[in-house]
Amino acid sequence: MQDPKRYTITAALPYANGPIHIGHLAGCYLPADIYVRYLRLKGKDVQFMCGSDEHGVAITMKAKKEGITPQEVVDRYHTMMKDALNDFGISFDHYSRTSSEVHKETASEFFKNLYEKGVFETRETEQYFDEEANQFLADRYIMGTCPVCGHEDAYGDQCENCGSSLNPTDLKNPRSTLSGASPVLRKTTNWFLPLDKLAPKIREFIEKHSDWKPNVYGQCKSWLDAGDGLQPRSMTRDLDWGVPVPVEGAEGKVLYVWFDAPIGYISATKEHLGDDWEKWWKSEDTRLIHFIGKDNIVFHCIIFPAILMEHGEFILPDNVPANEFLNLEGKKISTSRNWAVWLHEYLVDFENKQDILRYTLAASMPETKDNDFTWGEFQTRNNSELVAVFGNFVNRVMVLNQKYYNGVVPSPAVLTDADKSALTEVKTSLEKLEASIENFKFREALSALMNIARTGNKYLADEEPWKTQKTDPVRTASVMHWATQITSILAVACEPFLPFTSQKMRGFLNLGDDVNWAAINRGVELLKEGHQLGKSELLFEKIEDEEVQKQLNKLEESAKSQEVETVNLEPAKDEATFDDFMKMDIRTATILEAEKVKKADKLLKLKVDTGLDVRTVVSGIAEHFSPDEVVGKQVCLLANLAPRKIRGVESQGMILMAENAEGKLVFVRPEQAIENGMVIA
Repeated sequence: MQDPKRYTITAALPYANGPIHIGHLAGCYLPADIYVRYLRLKGKDVQFMCGSDEHGVAITMKAKKEGITPQEVVDRYHTMMKDALNDFGISFDHYSRTSSEVHKETASEFFKNLYEKGVFETRETEQYFDEEANQFLADRYIMGTCPVCGHEDAYGDQCENCGSSLNPTDLKNPRSTLSGASPVLRKTTNWFLPLDKLAPKIREFIEKHSDWKPNVYGQCKSWLDAGDGLQPRSMTRDLDWGVPVPVEGAEGKVLYVWFDAPIGYISATKEHLGDDWEKWWKSEDTRLIHFIGKDNIVFHCIIFPAILMEHGEFILPDNVPANEFLNLEGKKISTSRNWAVWLHEYLVDFENKQDILRYTLAASMPETKDNDFTWGEFQTRNNSELVAVFGNFVNRVMVLNQKYYNGVVPSPAVLTDADKSALTEVKTSLEKLEASIENFKFREALSALMNIARTGNKYLADEEPWKTQKTDPVRTASVMHWATQITSILAVACEPFLPFTSQKMRGFLNLGDDVNWAAINRGVELLKEGHQLGKSELLFEKIEDEEVQKQLNKLEESAKSQEVETVNLEPAKDEATFDDFMKMDIRTATILEAEKVKKADKLLKLKVDTGLDVRTVVSGIAEHFSPDEVVGKQVCLLANLAPRKIRGVESQGMILMAENAEGKLVFVRPEQAIENGMVIA
């Protein structure tokens, strides 16, 4: 699209079932914010929309786990996410939520529009039903083995290991996440979007955008070109949490979250702008751009555009610059294992240091492939680049101006080749920065920004104004004049990446908020001779080893704690009666002797005093205990287990053991020593 009048920018709605982590930031929120801030600097008319996705199955799963209502879950996390993103400097024009009345009305109107046009196909299908929980199971309530890659914990809608989109019936060995039971198929009626019939229109739309990022365009084409092509997808679900399906005969059903959620961008705009919202979604001179992570490509590039096309009144996305995944210290970020850097915790641990994380994430942004965040890199980026390059240049300019000219911008003399070279290099970097942002290459843009600071540092180092001040004060004044101009350019150009730093620098320089991208791009002096500068301070401070180690320790400890809490427990066994239990004779006993069973690595032959007799018991504990370790231990013994021969040795009972979270066997024993033969009941 050439020279649009306005831009509607969206960032993927985060699920309101947990806090924001750095993977979310690098995936869509930071790149979207960089782009939006750049557009605003250029004077473009922009609306940046987002909000909490509060109707996903993940919400109800969280509520069931915590024993609270879904509304309580979303109320908690909506506020947490909104505040954290705001404090991090993500500059939404409006952050809404899909539980709002405006959203429910908007989503319902969309569904009714397509329903009345006959777009949907009504289908009676077999859907998994959990007989123990007595409810139909949404896709995310079903797990099983992925038919594509064999991953055993694939969800009913997608395998997070290989990225394949699935239907619940595709899974091998499906199980309910509610009860662990194997679900059964029952008939139910839902409304389907016939993607197979809409495929020609979708293909035409996608192929017009072959300039999209290769990972986005390639994934869309793979969906379209798959052997069985696009398949109809249900736009309703048998649930009680979400936007009710607004047609007769749909009691107990809600809108599918991926029908509901993207409409949240539209409802947020309506909520924010009132009657003025339509031009941002219906005008052909508006450019619509979705920032998302790669796991949302199919929904934003195929399903949502198909819905918009069938409605007929809305513009389609002009670009969908999806990022890949960010890993953490060489491992995949995992919220279940607590292997993550949480934004709200970072903001506490590193108070007023938002820009350090913004810079590090921008520098390692997973634009074309998965990338890795490490605390070591975080420290190095700060100390070696922000402190030693960016901050060093700005500080030297401000200090020398104050020392030599009382903070008043000095007069320039005739431009020398050195001056021209430095200013040309700055202009080239600005052009590179601009072109890179326009093409969603934010790492490349950040490199161009830092090159401005490096150019400034080299200029000062080469011209040495601290030396020429004594021998050639006119030249010194000229060097400081142009160094100050470079600093002012840097103050404006860094704003998309380092907004808090930019604001500080504008204060140092007494640079008005009206100085925008056009001003720095004209190549003219932003600060005239005689301009009074403000007071300055160090922009960045070094991150010490102790701070980094503290974060690494915190990460490891939280992950270990979570592993213990989430250890996979054996499922409950079949119900037993009291009479069944009373048949078991469990008594205290003491191990008198122990030896390994020949040619059996796992077995120990034990001589045990039961209080009634001394008997032989064979126990499979040799991989966990040596014979010497068990002699003298008091244990619990199932004494009336029928005798059986194991490796030629008759065993008369069974020692009771348990397995801890690390897979280590531990004895089940009395809290304190008591007589052998005491009955446990």
